[in-house]
Parts: sequence; structure tokens; C-alpha cells
Amino acid sequence: MSKESAWKDIFKAKIKPASVEEMLSKIPVFETLEAKELRQIAMIVHRRNYSKGEYVFYQGDPGLGMYVIEKGKVAIVLSGEEGTEKELTELDDGDFFGEIALLDQSPRSASVLVKEDSKLIGFFRPDLFSIIEKTPKTGLKIITTLAEMIGERLRNTNNEVSKLRAENGLLKSQLEKETKHEKAATQKKKAGR
Repeated sequence: MSKESAWKDIFKAKIKPASVEEMLSKIPVFETLEAKELRQIAMIVHRRNYSKGEYVFYQGDPGLGMYVIEKGKVAIVLSGEEGTEKELTELDDGDFFGEIALLDQSPRSASVLVKEDSKLIGFFRPDLFSIIEKTPKTGLKIITTLAEMIGERLRNTNNEVSKLRAENGLLKSQLEKETKHEKAATQKKKAGR
């Protein structure tokens, strides 16, 4: 064995990569599942490699399911008028996206662009329906967790909208006062002529 080989072995990671079950257990949608149930999910998920610059899906595509980033980085991108794109956020190892599509097939609200070569795990509506048919208890756990997540997001969104409305009201009031003062100043100038 050469010296170079011996040094390589010293710095080589001795940590076994997480199994699909371990990775899924850290995702909120699946975190309430038992080991047996996670194995069941792991057996039906779809693993795929994506290349940098590739789109996972486009804004407006029908929602088919969710994705977990096993390794890599993606960007959530919103398309605007005249083909402009705005990056909303970046996601990487262990993050997930698209989970609402498990409940409905509404068009995707944003595109997902792969920022670096990535390995994704897909869990789709037919997979969920298969779980519901085979083990309704497991399917119910997943759906209940999804409903709780969506409820929490809705509450957060409502709070943000309330804050924005309050700020908008203050700005509107301030603008009205400034406009009133400007009109009064203009009338004084005209009267002074």
C-alpha cells in the first residue's frame, strides 16, 4: 500500500450515507410514520438524477407530487411577464417542495430549476393513493400531516396579509395627509399672487 493511498483512507468519510428511510423520516410529511411505514414508502418512491440547468417542473404544469432533495441544490423560480424570472428561494440537501400537489392537481405556482447536479426523491399522488389502498392508517397519517402543514401556512399567510393591510392603511393615510398639505400650500400660493 502506497503512502498516498494510506493518507486518502485517513481522510475518507467513514459515515454511511443516510438511507432513504432515514431521509424521509426527517421530512415533516413523513415524520409521524413508524419504521415499517417508512420502509413501505421508501420502496415506492422514485429516485432521479437531474443536471444543472434542468427544470424539475415548470410554473403552470399540473401538480403531480412532491420532491425531496437527497443531494444537490434547486431554486424555486417565479415566471413574470415578458419571460422574466425571479428566484424566490434556494433549497438543498434534505429540503422538500411540491407537497401540496399530493392533495390537488392545481397548476404549479412556480418552476423549480436545478442549480447544481442533484439527486431527487419523488413521491407522487398515485403513490399516495396506493398507500391509502394498502394501508389506510399510513395514508391517513400522511394526509393529516399535510393538512396540518397547509393549515399552518394559511395562518402564517393570513397574519402576513393582515400586517400588509395595516401598513397599507398607514401609508394611505399618510399619503392623504401629504396630499392635503400640498393642496393647502398650492392654494396659499395662488391666493398670495
